[in-house]
Amino acid sequence: MQQGIGKPSVYHAVVVIFLEFFAWGLLTTPMLTVLHETFPQHTFLMNGLIQGVKGLLSFMSAPLIGALSDVWGRRSFLLVTVFFTCAPIPLMRLSPWWYFAMISVSGAFSVTFSVIFAYVADVTEERERSTAYGLVSATFAASLVTSPAIGAYLSANYGDNLVVLVATLIALADICFILLAVPESLPDKMRLNTWGAPISWEQADPFASLRKVGKDTTVLLICITVFLSYLPEAGQYSSFFLYLRQVINFSPTTIAVFIGVVGILSILAQTLFLTLLMRTIGNKNTVLLGLGFQILQLAWYGLGSEPWMMWAAGAVAAMSSITFPAVSALVSRSADPDQQGLVQGMITGIRGLCNGLGPALYGFIFFLFNVELSGIAPIQADYGIPLQAPSERVVVPGPPFLLGSCTVLVAFLVALFIPEHQPAAAKTSQERKGSGSLAGAHVNTPLPGSDEDFEPLLEDSTV
Repeated sequence: MQQGIGKPSVYHAVVVIFLEFFAWGLLTTPMLTVLHETFPQHTFLMNGLIQGVKGLLSFMSAPLIGALSDVWGRRSFLLVTVFFTCAPIPLMRLSPWWYFAMISVSGAFSVTFSVIFAYVADVTEERERSTAYGLVSATFAASLVTSPAIGAYLSANYGDNLVVLVATLIALADICFILLAVPESLPDKMRLNTWGAPISWEQADPFASLRKVGKDTTVLLICITVFLSYLPEAGQYSSFFLYLRQVINFSPTTIAVFIGVVGILSILAQTLFLTLLMRTIGNKNTVLLGLGFQILQLAWYGLGSEPWMMWAAGAVAAMSSITFPAVSALVSRSADPDQQGLVQGMITGIRGLCNGLGPALYGFIFFLFNVELSGIAPIQADYGIPLQAPSERVVVPGPPFLLGSCTVLVAFLVALFIPEHQPAAAKTSQERKGSGSLAGAHVNTPLPGSDEDFEPLLEDSTV
């Protein structure tokens, strides 16, 4: 019997992503409060540790979940990843210690984007994927356009408990939507061909996947590009709110407006501009252009000290959000239809590792340069964060951002050597020689020469 409503489509994936990240976006302000109340002395150190454990678990589990979804289908793993990713939400006010423990452990399943991108690859033609990936990434940005401001308003007027309740209800709605409305995207014939194939420990080993990546130059170059470009992006997400508040002296209202404006610009960039660029300058050049925008926005954030500079850099950051969907399209074109989950899982694992390393790296660099970000004592409903105007003008207000721009510059140089998309005939010939799917049928051959990209978690550059 057919499960879900209608035929599988990109719109099913869009709704799942929007609800999941909208729920988490509501918790932006309450999470800062709970984080500081729980760890008043070493707030950002503990935040980096929690995110580091979560990222490491994501890195370890992503290849296995991607491979299993290639065998057993996408729908069941969408349900598992969304459920465990949102499981910590109701614990925020009930037990903060269990909340942060659950956040760390949930990293083993926080790979929704890898399954979503595999789902999209199942239901789209190759020529449509860049647009479809752009729509998914734009949806991620859209979920963050209003949710932080709504969460802050509810927190200020009705308390954090209501915000947590609303976020929990939205997460439950997402789970119900997957159970009742999302159809399976992986064709039955693909699942039947591999249903009896066992998943070996080698397939579940993320380091084995990385060793296979090293045997294919194209995949290796793409993975290095993803790591070097997403590492500073992950760190930027972890500290940017407080940087604007304490160093640039943005008011809470201005921060909410900033998030909304940059989010809207990101949506336009990942839909209209991405489609136009892919058709005019090609997939690889679009990736390079996105990396160029990322270099500029990080350097501007690092050197800028005036509010107008942050707004200008935010507009450039919105344009840099085209990188992720463009890389995703580049990767999926080189992967077999039954390997989309595997390659997406591999890239998701790399991004998960960055989600752990990035926040810790940024916090450590802020500490080295004596940029104090731990003084968030009164983050309550009234946003009473004391503004700390620097006593003297510093040459580099944001050292981690400037270092991040240098990292992305190296990623740009690496991406220059990524070959253009190989012809379909050549790819088919290589696939027949053996496509190393983690699904079990072909284990010993290297991964297809594709750059896996994926996720998001953020992948889009809103905050």
